[in-house]
Amino acid sequence: MSHATTYNIAVVGATGAVGQKMLETLEDRNFPINELKLLSSSRSAGKKLMFKGTEYTVEEATPESFEKIDIALFSAGGSVSKKLAPEAVKRGALVIDNTSAYRMDENVPLVVPEVNENDIKNHKGIIANPNCSTIQMVAALEPVKQHLGMRRVIVSTYQAVSGAGNEAAEELREQSQSFLNGEDLEASILPVKGDEKHYPIAFNALPQIDKFQENGYTFEEMKMINETKKIMHTPALHISATCVRLPLFTSHAESVYVEVEEKAVTVQQLKDLIGKAPGVVLEDDPATQVYPTPLSSAGKRDVFVGRIRKDLDQENGFHLWVVSDNLLKGAAWNSVQIAERVVANQWL
Repeated sequence: MSHATTYNIAVVGATGAVGQKMLETLEDRNFPINELKLLSSSRSAGKKLMFKGTEYTVEEATPESFEKIDIALFSAGGSVSKKLAPEAVKRGALVIDNTSAYRMDENVPLVVPEVNENDIKNHKGIIANPNCSTIQMVAALEPVKQHLGMRRVIVSTYQAVSGAGNEAAEELREQSQSFLNGEDLEASILPVKGDEKHYPIAFNALPQIDKFQENGYTFEEMKMINETKKIMHTPALHISATCVRLPLFTSHAESVYVEVEEKAVTVQQLKDLIGKAPGVVLEDDPATQVYPTPLSSAGKRDVFVGRIRKDLDQENGFHLWVVSDNLLKGAAWNSVQIAERVVANQWL
């Protein structure tokens, strides 16, 4: 297996927002594929999708689908991953899972390659892809943590609707049209499809992503908090999050406050560190109004950082603005990147 130059790949959830980006990314990166299998729920089975100029028919995902598969990229919801990932592993596949099903499982590495690539080799058949909003934040903060130490993080997010799937994006389109036509807005998806109440997202801001937990934080906020500690190996980090959905289609933005451990750190030092970090692009020049935005970051694989400035009261506190395409680095690209590292290091 380790000597093969091509791999049998399965994409589970191929017809979804992330699944389609996974296919585009595999094609863009010219991933060494021998056979490709596109899998989905019974509902989407039979659909036709193009990959490298060839038409593929999407099949229903079953345990048997994973016979002879080397790497399976999952993005079809947590319940599908819980049911089928173990079946894939049993048949010898490595699963890279883009749901929250296994992220906090202590036997499953949770990986952002720029931050903790070496955790990959401890896998027991499953590697988890973190939450989109977590990925971009830890990629931006890793150089800060490595060189200056990091004791506290407070993040507020400005998240795109595509993070809630294709239906949520459609809902934003329809509501925007209705709003501009002076009609009533109908909401049935956001903030959370499975929750009791739904609110319009068009021309609005919803301070709820995923369901509320006992402690008053949402599951998305707790994901950011717990995943950051796990990926960065910082169990004692002080971190809190407020996650907000905005009427954007693509790319999440984040306002991040970080306190470093080193004394007398300058903004320039921070800019130098972040600008050199792998997978991170510095776009930061207030004098010429240079900073990243969701529109300018959409369709790009990097994480973009700007507005780096010192806190006015806290000597070792800094603020930064972090933007990235939630379907690419936040999901599909990070998953394919993990697969690339697995192959390059022969960690199957």
